[in-house]
Amino acid sequence: MTAQQPLTYDAFVELALADSAVVGLVLKGSRAHEGLTTKYSDHDLYVILADDAATDLTRFTGHRTPELDLVVVPLSEFRTAGMPGFERYALARARIVLDRLDGGIAQLLVDKARLDADEAFRDSRGWLDAYANSLYRSVKNDRDGHSLAARLDAADSIRFLLELLFALDRRPRPYNRYLEWELARYPLPGWDTDMLLGALAHISGTGDVPLQRHVFARVEPAARRAGHGAVLDAWGEDLGLMRPR
Repeated sequence: MTAQQPLTYDAFVELALADSAVVGLVLKGSRAHEGLTTKYSDHDLYVILADDAATDLTRFTGHRTPELDLVVVPLSEFRTAGMPGFERYALARARIVLDRLDGGIAQLLVDKARLDADEAFRDSRGWLDAYANSLYRSVKNDRDGHSLAARLDAADSIRFLLELLFALDRRPRPYNRYLEWELARYPLPGWDTDMLLGALAHISGTGDVPLQRHVFARVEPAARRAGHGAVLDAWGEDLGLMRPR
């Protein structure tokens, strides 16, 4: 394609459909999230090739324009994409454009959307400790009169809290842009979505200590039920600062 005739999404899909080396096309990003497309939305497309297949489509590796971003990978590489990694949520909620593996591409996306039990346990343990650390620092800084530090630590804690809550549900955490979209369609068990989002917004903006403690009071029993009591108990008497007064 020339500079005057850039490659469009529809044109590329037509090329890919005509090439037997292509076993899958997977669209991610805002185009895969109903209601979130804007006039700035491009098409982020994974082009999955049969391993060791010969195809001229590899010339589009790294193609990136305001209309179309292409990731051209062999099937073996796509199997492990985002496992773990930043791409995991994007692929977990991606939309299948082509699946020539009789549902094999779809199953790979299902696998990416669900953390296995060991992975979920390991990840949630680490995120719980990170969340408790930021919460503790926020509360302590508020107590000691360091208001800016307290607010910054509170804002930091939100990231770890979200990672924890989704890991406890064996799901990859959505990007911030897709958080409300995700929770509206797939709520976290045991959490009222409006209450949770309101608490996150207020804590990140104000560092409200009573509200932080209220949220922790919801997190602690869930973490203990998941087998993470030892992580919490390691905080000893400092747990008292995190719990509601």
